[in-house]
Amino acid sequence: MPVRVWPRAPLEMRKIQIISDKNLKSLKIRSYLSKYLIKNKIKKTNIIIVIGGDGFMLQTLKKNKNSKKLFYGINSGNYGFLMNKFSLKNITKNLSKGKMITISPLEMIVKNNKNQIKKHLAINEVSILRQSRQAALLSINYGSKKIIKRLVSDGVLVSTPAGSTAYNLSVHGPILSLNSKKLSISPISPFRPRRWRGKIVNDKSKIIIKNLNPTKRPISAVADNIEVRNAKNIIVKTNKTIKFNLLYNANRSLEKKIKLEELKRETK
Repeated sequence: MPVRVWPRAPLEMRKIQIISDKNLKSLKIRSYLSKYLIKNKIKKTNIIIVIGGDGFMLQTLKKNKNSKKLFYGINSGNYGFLMNKFSLKNITKNLSKGKMITISPLEMIVKNNKNQIKKHLAINEVSILRQSRQAALLSINYGSKKIIKRLVSDGVLVSTPAGSTAYNLSVHGPILSLNSKKLSISPISPFRPRRWRGKIVNDKSKIIIKNLNPTKRPISAVADNIEVRNAKNIIVKTNKTIKFNLLYNANRSLEKKIKLEELKRETK
């Protein structure tokens, strides 16, 4: 739950919340920030400050999926692609003049081998992964169109533009710009057809992934970091009714980060 940290602060300051991970670095940043913000007025007050790594940010966004506030991430993890670098000196400027990016998550609907339905949100990607030593045997449809009839692989990823530089990039998937309105479908270690490199599709239709042999070749479906095992059918679609408003430092927006990753890839 969001923690209010300024019980004696002016009314306008009470609208800013801080949510932090429990590691020592996060708690130290939170302590510095709380004391600073009590003494300094911020123009934008409808902000939730999230201190942690990318995983903690994803978790926090999903817990607050109905919030209309701005989420400003401060990195206390490793890479922190979704986060901002902490600067107490510039925090007033960064919060007041930051650039807002709005993204919508994927919705994963899974039917398992007991015909139970599980639904989860994914901000980065939905991963379909083999669950045993046997490779997965999948079919993939996009709406009424057949993308691939039989894919033998370790799995497949469906990635959003925001997540295209994460796991998707590691499996050699394409980097998507934030305003592309596209999703990336990328195979993981494809065996048959060996040369299939995936497909970029519009984010308007459903992607339907079916396990063609659930008994011998079980698979799991993972929405970011939430796993559903023994999946038979998976529907992936963009949930445009949910919108996350992320705030970034003006000179280090999410768009710029994605472009920098693309440049790094091209120069390798």
